[in-house]
Amino acid sequence: MAAPLNQQQLVQAQQLAAAQAAQPAALAQQQQQQNQQQDDPVAKFKLLIPQLKDSLQNLMRIAAQNLSQNTTIDNGQKCSDTALQRFDKSLEEFYALCDQVELCLRLAFECLSQSIDSAKHSPNLVPTATKPDTVQTESLSYTQYLSMIKSQISCAKDIHNALLECSKRIASKGQI
Repeated sequence: MAAPLNQQQLVQAQQLAAAQAAQPAALAQQQQQQNQQQDDPVAKFKLLIPQLKDSLQNLMRIAAQNLSQNTTIDNGQKCSDTALQRFDKSLEEFYALCDQVELCLRLAFECLSQSIDSAKHSPNLVPTATKPDTVQTESLSYTQYLSMIKSQISCAKDIHNALLECSKRIASKGQI
């Protein structure tokens, strides 16, 4: 029969059990953060910058080696037979990283633009009658809210009519 656990062993067993229970939660949180970083263009941009720096350093090193070897050959001296890395492949790698950085920045700009437009054109909350003590200072009155919704409906109708008119013109030009 096993000997009873003393107080210290009991505390250690409880700590071990708590650590094992917290491990899956921490793993899930870490995976969630990684997924957010993959979706976030700014986080991806921050990850690409060190790679871009390393790629540029590698590109400059290879260019210097190739230039040195070509200078040696042009001067009529015998150059070493060491194989040099290809400059064009390093340049392609650098340009590929530049393209990824550009895409991340464009996506971040689009996200920012949409966020600004959303904040500017979406209606503020209308205070509810059940909670008059929690009225926000930026909220609209009901009549202001109605007039804004009416203007949005009018704008949507105008866009719809313009699209219909344009499609009719395109269809009529196709029949000629």
